[in-house]
Parts: sequence; C-alpha cells; structure tokens
Amino acid sequence: MGLILAAVVAVCAVLYVAWPFLREPEARTDRLPERDELELRRLALVEERDRAVDALRELEFDHRTGKLSDDDYRALVGPLRRRAAQARRALEPRGKERKRAQATS
Repeated sequence: MGLILAAVVAVCAVLYVAWPFLREPEARTDRLPERDELELRRLALVEERDRAVDALRELEFDHRTGKLSDDDYRALVGPLRRRAAQARRALEPRGKERKRAQATS
C-alpha cells in the first residue's frame, strides 16, 4: 500500500512540475521583448570583440606553428589588437555607470 501511494505522489509531482512544458503557450505571452537600440549596439560590440579575439588566437596559433612569418605576424597583430581594445573599451561602463556597477558587485 505504501509503495502505491509513493508512486502516485511521485507521478503527481512529475506532472505538476512538467505541466507548464506540456501545455501550449498563449500567443500574447509567447513573445520575447523587443531589443532597444542600446542593446543592439551592445550586442554588435560584443560580437566585434569576440571576432577580433578569435582572429588574434588564430593568428597567434599560425605564428607559433610556423605558418606565418614574423613580419606578417607583426603587420597583422596590431590592427587586430586595436580592434579588440576599441570594442572592449566601448563596452566598459563610464562615469556614474562604472560607480554603480562597482557598488553592486
């Protein structure tokens, strides 16, 4: 008897937890909020920074494995570092935003 009761309670618990995933969402609540221009700009900067850092990693790998000469490496690494640094600086909070971010962390 106790085993049957435990099984029923377990099934009820699983159904209770799974219920939101089993039902169809309502159309009005099934939308992501629109991104504002500031958020889109931030995402573009993050993507730019990530692309530059990935390119730097690949450049460093090619240089270490001998696929890229020292002269070519020096010519290519500077602009990539500047690109990554500019994107990173643009993402950093400034002034009051920086103080607020430091206070919350």
